[in-house]
Amino acid sequence: MAKQRSASGYDFDLLVIGCGPAGQRAAVQAAKIRKRVAIVDEREVVGGVCVNTGTIPSKSFKEAVVYLSGYRQRNIYGAGYRVKNEIQMSDLTFRCNRIMQTEIEVIKAQLQRNHVEVINGHARFVDEHTVEIVSALGMSTIRTAEKFVVAVGARPHRPTHIAFDGVKIFDSDDILKMQELPRRMTVVGGGVIGTEYGSMFAALGVDVTIVDARKRLLGFCDEEIIECLQYQMRSMGVTLRLGEEVKNCSVRADGQVVTELKSGKVIVSDVALFSAGRQSATDDLGLESLGVHIDERGRLNVNEHFQTNRDHVYAAGDVVGFPALASTSGQQGRIAACHAFGITDRRIDVPLPYGIYSIPEISYVGFNEAELTEKGIPYEVGMAWYREIARGLIIGDENGMLKILFHREDQRVLGVHIIGESSTELIHIGQAVIALGGGLNYLMDAVFNYPTLAECYKVAAFDGYNKLRA
Repeated sequence: MAKQRSASGYDFDLLVIGCGPAGQRAAVQAAKIRKRVAIVDEREVVGGVCVNTGTIPSKSFKEAVVYLSGYRQRNIYGAGYRVKNEIQMSDLTFRCNRIMQTEIEVIKAQLQRNHVEVINGHARFVDEHTVEIVSALGMSTIRTAEKFVVAVGARPHRPTHIAFDGVKIFDSDDILKMQELPRRMTVVGGGVIGTEYGSMFAALGVDVTIVDARKRLLGFCDEEIIECLQYQMRSMGVTLRLGEEVKNCSVRADGQVVTELKSGKVIVSDVALFSAGRQSATDDLGLESLGVHIDERGRLNVNEHFQTNRDHVYAAGDVVGFPALASTSGQQGRIAACHAFGITDRRIDVPLPYGIYSIPEISYVGFNEAELTEKGIPYEVGMAWYREIARGLIIGDENGMLKILFHREDQRVLGVHIIGESSTELIHIGQAVIALGGGLNYLMDAVFNYPTLAECYKVAAFDGYNKLRA
């Protein structure tokens, strides 16, 4: 039977390399306009890093942690509501595996429904419009396409002098393969991943030490929010070694992990997690032979349409760098596919929300105080604490807070910063208000369901308004 070809004369109109959120959205968008599309991925399952080792398993793990540890009930029934020593690693990963499998089936069904061909193997460009695909068994096939989207994602950066073994010294992709909960854990790196996993294991009663060369965690977030986070993490028993650099990390004869700091301090723990950033997985794709621009971290340079310097090659997701979020990656993939086939993409300037799934959660949208100060924008702050809100008392979160930054002259909302339960859900109210040019008057006049955490917006708006009248 002759191989079916696209109208362009190639095997496919669009060939997508990588099956994460960016690749999926690009493929489905092109398929919706009747293009012949294929996705190539080295994994035997769809979903990319997002579903298999990153976003979905880590967030599922967090939900298992807060449920089994009784974290959500700590202020109601006390810290000993659940016996943490009875929790096993298998109890926590059970939930992750079920959710991952369901997500994989959903994605497979979507690709099949849209007639997107899935090819397993490693793709490498051999010329402008041709890739060689080598399967895990070493079998090679050649496929051609008119347009390409590179969406291979990123992998954890592994310092060469650290002996990662997946047993005692882990990176963020293999930490959930740990067989049993440790008593003590060292986390190297206080970025998003390190903070998330560090707080999760601390909630389980693990003695966690986080080491980071920076003076505070998550330096891109609002300083007051991070002060609150660090206070709550310390109250869970987390030791923060900030402003410290790691010299070496190794496993000694008795099986303990020894982490040596440049300051001379030594940290001994059962396991260590290295969360030292991520690097785009663009090596060995043959992109250099096409003249595609790649930086020192493997990231591809793209324009506003996510088009590389070669007109028929696009890139989306973690391979293009910041913000490297699953939510933004999907949008980028869709924009790339639209532009590739001449579809006008209407985009409204909506600010991006950011979510950190630590315990407690953090989310924000818009400017923070440091940015507004640097820009010389006159602003005021409205605050609401969860303990002032009936819903906050009901769920037992007395430390959460919502912070609104608004312009002093016209009261437009400029930024919203939240720490506490459901902050990554609540933030979208602030996102909508900012995008539509709303201000304090809307939030003060709006009626929110009672009791809900959304009432924080009203309380914070009145708090800010009262400061203007003081």
